[in-house]
Amino acid sequence: MPKTVLGVVGGSGVYDLPGLSNKQWVDVQSPFGKPSDEILFAEFEGLPVRFLPRHGRGHRLSPDGIDYRANIDALKRAGVTDLVSISAVGSLREELEPGRFVLVDQYVDRTNGRARSFFGNGLVAHVPLAEPAAAHLLDVAQAAADALEIAYRRGGTLVVIEGPQFSTRAESELYRQWGADVIGMTAMPEARLAREAEIAYATIAMVTDYDCWHPGHDAVDVGAVVQVLNANRGKAQALVAEIARRMSREMVDCPARRALDFAIMTAQDKRDAQAIARLDAVAGRVLRPGQNGPQG
Repeated sequence: MPKTVLGVVGGSGVYDLPGLSNKQWVDVQSPFGKPSDEILFAEFEGLPVRFLPRHGRGHRLSPDGIDYRANIDALKRAGVTDLVSISAVGSLREELEPGRFVLVDQYVDRTNGRARSFFGNGLVAHVPLAEPAAAHLLDVAQAAADALEIAYRRGGTLVVIEGPQFSTRAESELYRQWGADVIGMTAMPEARLAREAEIAYATIAMVTDYDCWHPGHDAVDVGAVVQVLNANRGKAQALVAEIARRMSREMVDCPARRALDFAIMTAQDKRDAQAIARLDAVAGRVLRPGQNGPQG
């Protein structure tokens, strides 16, 4: 059976875990652009782990300045089979108070200026995304949170906005009417691209504030957000460590592993050679001779 390689993308507190061994920062190149940072290759109790600081070390990159394609491609090249995303979010629900974690299972993508696919003209693909979160990752995260007695809710819809500005009150109220539970700026197109790369993916969202809809919190205060982040950094670290401890060392089968089986529409003799070359990591499994999907 193929072995699990756990990827974790998030902030600085995530990759400062105790218990990591064989640590090495590696510059993984991507044909799609420059990843946010080097990737930390490490092991945790025998499990290979890869950490990528989403905003770069020192938080250099704005949410709309991250090259999400380069990040996911680099993680795929680093061998990642399962990716856990740690994201700070605002709450759109009274019961989801600051400090609580949400194991997200659905997304609404409101980003508008980001490359959302590895595919395009010359190599067209349509990948299903009805269930964007990997159930086995949510199961592991839930068991880890239970073991640590961390307050969480399993299931929730994360609306992802372009940023870097926070929402207007009218927007915040609109997202609540849509049924969204939390709001953030980074999980999309990250989740879309992970599915195209056939990486199992899940977002663990940490609530840092009530969005501006809340009458008692009518403006998002960055200082208060940072205060909650700092207060919960230890919980996030412990949660990631417990997830790594509980992850199957053999790769769990799930629909994400076969997302490209019938996705590529472009006939073999019409496919762009440069696009194929760039997709050697992301789609190599189905672009190799004899595994090309639709023939015409």
